Amino acid sequence: MSPLVFALLAIVCVGAAGLALVPSLLGPSRADKRIKALQGDIQANRRENNAARTRDLRRKSIQETLKSQSELIEKRKKRIPLQDQIFQAGMKIKRNDFIRNQVIVGVVVFIACFLLQVPLLFAAVFGIAAGYLLPKMHLARRRKKFQNQFLDELPNAVEAIVRGVKSGLPINDSMRVVAKEVKEPVKSEFQRVLDQQAVGKSMTEAVQILFDRVPLPEVNFFVVVITVQQQAGGNLSEALGNLARVLRNRKRMKQKVKAMSSEAKASAGIIGSLPFIVAILVTLTTPSYLLPLVQTPIGMFWLGVAAVLMATGAFIMNRMVQFDY
Repeated sequence: MSPLVFALLAIVCVGAAGLALVPSLLGPSRADKRIKALQGDIQANRRENNAARTRDLRRKSIQETLKSQSELIEKRKKRIPLQDQIFQAGMKIKRNDFIRNQVIVGVVVFIACFLLQVPLLFAAVFGIAAGYLLPKMHLARRRKKFQNQFLDELPNAVEAIVRGVKSGLPINDSMRVVAKEVKEPVKSEFQRVLDQQAVGKSMTEAVQILFDRVPLPEVNFFVVVITVQQQAGGNLSEALGNLARVLRNRKRMKQKVKAMSSEAKASAGIIGSLPFIVAILVTLTTPSYLLPLVQTPIGMFWLGVAAVLMATGAFIMNRMVQFDY
């Protein structure tokens, strides 16, 4: 082969080796693009990994919060101590004073039955039953009334907090506005939350007193939203806005159920009061007709049986017109 061919082959080999081993000879722009693309992929992967890790941590925090609230609700479903019932009714009386009042009511009923010449055994039974049940019924009515008043005003309080947060106020200042502007009993309860924070408790710990005071699902929703936002972050105004709409919808549904069940409640009231009305009318027209019921032992016995049956029927009718919503 001629030297010219060897020289040409050598030039081609050197050029190919240069193009393969030195990418910069292809031009700086192409190499830079490849390097930037590689770096961009690494940064994108890092961002995706960080976002996924953040989502996992947030999800885990929310799950733990919901689990703790569920456990707390399960504890609330158990038998509530007397002092907690008094606290949830908004009453300031102590447990021992309430028991003393029960004893006083029982003694008064016993003396009244004794003066009416009711047999001693039945007077004692009536006194014990009245002393235990009447204060309990009063306490349950006060507790229910307090909870209804709180739920009626809670949506307004939540919406006030939403407006405060959207305007740039911290949640503490928004709650302070609620504690000054809304109606009772929400006003006092939010002030209690602020007082708990003033003594060093965190928002998560302080807001829990609302659920201790009013153990209802609506209040639990509010506590969960505040707790999750404090622990995992998020858009508080949007979450509370959705909560306010849920509370409004539940309130409308409650009023609708109440209206639909009003006829059944009226019927139950008429049926429950009918025996007493008939007894009064018979006594007015024929005074001696019902005297054997209160003057003879067998009459007193059957009168007691009738009272037990009447109480059982009233309880069943009351449960039939109660609805969960």
